[in-house]
Amino acid sequence: MTVTREVFPLLSRVNSPAELKQLSLDELEQLCAELRSYLWDTINEVGGHLAASLGVVELTVALHYVYDTPTDKIVWDTGHQGYIHKILTGRRDQLATIRRKGGLSGFLKRTESEYDSFGAGHASTSLSAAFGLAVARDMKKEKHSVVSVIGDGGMTGGLAFEALNNAGHSGRDFTVILNDNRMSISPNVGAVPKFLAKMETNPLLSKIKDEMWELMGKSPVGKDTMRSFAGRFEASLKSLVSPGMLFEEFGFQYFGPFDGHNVKDVVTLLKKIKAGHKHPTLIHFLTRKGKGYECAEAEPVSWHAVKAAAKVEPKAADSAPPTEAYMDVFGKALLEEARKDSRVCAITAAMKEGTGLVEFAEELPAQFFDVGIAEGHGVTFASGLAAEGIKPVCAIYSSFLQRAYDHALHDAAIQHLPVIFCMDRAGLVGEDGQTHHGCYDLGYLATIPGMVIAAPRDGQELRNLLHTSLHWADGPFAIRYPRDKAPDVINWNESPALLKVGSWDVMKEGRRVLVLATGTMVEAARKVIAEEEYNVTLVNARFVKPLDEMLLSELLDSHEAVLTIEEGTGHGGFGSQVAMYLKSNGHEHLFHALHLPYHFIEHATRKELLEIAGLSPAHISLAIAGLLKADASSMILREAVKKENSAE
Repeated sequence: MTVTREVFPLLSRVNSPAELKQLSLDELEQLCAELRSYLWDTINEVGGHLAASLGVVELTVALHYVYDTPTDKIVWDTGHQGYIHKILTGRRDQLATIRRKGGLSGFLKRTESEYDSFGAGHASTSLSAAFGLAVARDMKKEKHSVVSVIGDGGMTGGLAFEALNNAGHSGRDFTVILNDNRMSISPNVGAVPKFLAKMETNPLLSKIKDEMWELMGKSPVGKDTMRSFAGRFEASLKSLVSPGMLFEEFGFQYFGPFDGHNVKDVVTLLKKIKAGHKHPTLIHFLTRKGKGYECAEAEPVSWHAVKAAAKVEPKAADSAPPTEAYMDVFGKALLEEARKDSRVCAITAAMKEGTGLVEFAEELPAQFFDVGIAEGHGVTFASGLAAEGIKPVCAIYSSFLQRAYDHALHDAAIQHLPVIFCMDRAGLVGEDGQTHHGCYDLGYLATIPGMVIAAPRDGQELRNLLHTSLHWADGPFAIRYPRDKAPDVINWNESPALLKVGSWDVMKEGRRVLVLATGTMVEAARKVIAEEEYNVTLVNARFVKPLDEMLLSELLDSHEAVLTIEEGTGHGGFGSQVAMYLKSNGHEHLFHALHLPYHFIEHATRKELLEIAGLSPAHISLAIAGLLKADASSMILREAVKKENSAE
């Protein structure tokens, strides 16, 4: 969408904070309206995160209006709040490229702009990072301000409170903006949001505080003496009626709550804070996710992120029945299991919608637990449940489970507790990019002794693996699946099967080359082999750990070359484990592994990323053909050696 002077008279003049500062205070309200309109029209056209940025328009404008960015540092939490920040910092005309190959990242990224002080894709990181920037500033004897913007659920994460505990009593110049919209993606849960919400119903404190401050300033006894008394009285009063006491106990001077959508008031307040408070300060703003659009305000979850405008294409009369997303298959399958067994429960970290658990939560609320943005707590909580015979299923995105590695190892695996990890968004997630790609789970989970790791080739196998995991009692069990549609149409009237843990499935028998594929790569390899009519053996290695060593040993006796294919990094992954098996057992087969590259992968569509990563059908075909050719050359060489030896 083009920013023209006719449609956007103020926004067309603002492509940097310096240009923003040239506007008058009275013009800022109109600018906010134009920003909202531009964001709404553009993101509804190209897709992306929407509701969170709609809710932070005034705060973003005020921050860049008051602070001297990029010299002053603004650190954003949960980067999907950052779209307005991008527009105001030189990326206005690139907004339509967001989350597309070669375009803007959907999150904050240091390499994208000098205004992105710290990258953000996961939640609750801004306080720790910003405090680090503040300490670095002081060590270098610099004078700029450091501001952290946390909200959209970030304050429900334990990391935020670790940072508050460390930073509050430091005495350093450090400002926290609490963007309290009472949402993460799903509505916030737990004690902290409820505690903060009390302030909204207690305007008494602010009124008493303001009136007392003014009164004491006029006292004949002495302004400073009386205001000192007022400060002590205020502290006592806060302990009775204000959740601000929480932050002041951490060592932060608390201000609020204030209306985060009154841009003039926000600017005035921030100017006072910047000028007069050179110590840990927290300012509490109330905002509405989806602000400015009634439908988005009413349904902030639905409008959290939107897809690009769909191209309407007529369906063929004989089109195949629609398939289901893996996320939805998981949700239905888990609900199916939980209806039969009240010990089965679901745990998620503020991602009920994103993990397919909405229906589960509605039908079986007593078996559903949303722990907030606290993955580590969620895993240890699940371990406690498992210790008492409950069957906990942790539905956590692959990249988010990285945050709970120690909990999976220390609390679940060491104690051999049957905690089930269902990792959505495994592999390449597409437009969310490097902070959300689930590339590393095969590697980091494989290092944990006793951890079972499985990857279904389709929706029915996901059902089977989930069913199997709920009957496994020897330790943790992980199942990974992609952000994609399953390739099969599931017969939900058919009961799920109980699989032997560690068993593989031979899908096609051939000779010479043994193709071992796992997860999404099974169907990809099957199609290539069928289309190219390769006479090779294809195995669905649905268990990445443990390997099916009995079947593998048997197949190695009748094949000369091995190809492994996985949508994960090679270090510690499936191919790495097969290679170790070959080496440790004295096998000298030709070996090649297809896997994701050893670098962080940018954002694009899944199809584009598979091509970039070397996992497209063309790459699979080339790898199989190469091994067939190499094996043929090796056979000729071996025959020549045999003839030479027999002649001697």
